[in-house]
Amino acid sequence: MSNTPSNMLPLGTKIPYFELPNPSKSSEVQSLDDLKGEKGTLVIFMCNHCPFVLHVIDKLNELYEDYNEAGIEFIAINANDSEKYPADSPEKMIEFQMEKKFDFAYLFDESQAVAKAFNAACTPDFFFFDEKMDLIYRGQMDDSRPGNHKEVTGEDLIIAFENLLIGAPQEELQRPSIGCNIKWK
Repeated sequence: MSNTPSNMLPLGTKIPYFELPNPSKSSEVQSLDDLKGEKGTLVIFMCNHCPFVLHVIDKLNELYEDYNEAGIEFIAINANDSEKYPADSPEKMIEFQMEKKFDFAYLFDESQAVAKAFNAACTPDFFFFDEKMDLIYRGQMDDSRPGNHKEVTGEDLIIAFENLLIGAPQEELQRPSIGCNIKWK
């Protein structure tokens, strides 16, 4: 388990457009335009086996349930090399999504081109865009990490979501996410 920080893409960056297969929908290709939220879109780079992802997935699902009706959509993307890490294969993605019972899209970036376009570094890595598709938050979900005994609250994401919904400026201090490095080819 490595402690890789996110690269902190510059705020204001336009969301990179993507079209990726969704294994849980018979590998139907879904695009950003198909999935984006009315008010905001959270893109999460994650995978099936990372202890950092496993640590937060239940809270992430809860946040989705809380904010999806408000117009915030979540899109998860797995960019890990599934040949070297078979636990992150598309088949295992389907199993993981069913086991963890999350309803947001979970796409497979086999070429890793989308992860590179986002400058993603770790799992989980969070990128939150407003309705104009401008990056307004990137970084950690909260201060909790596996083994640090802090409660998983989702506080940093909640603040970003609430600020967007009420039209308030985003927090200036945004701390990097920490997780396992993306398994590059």
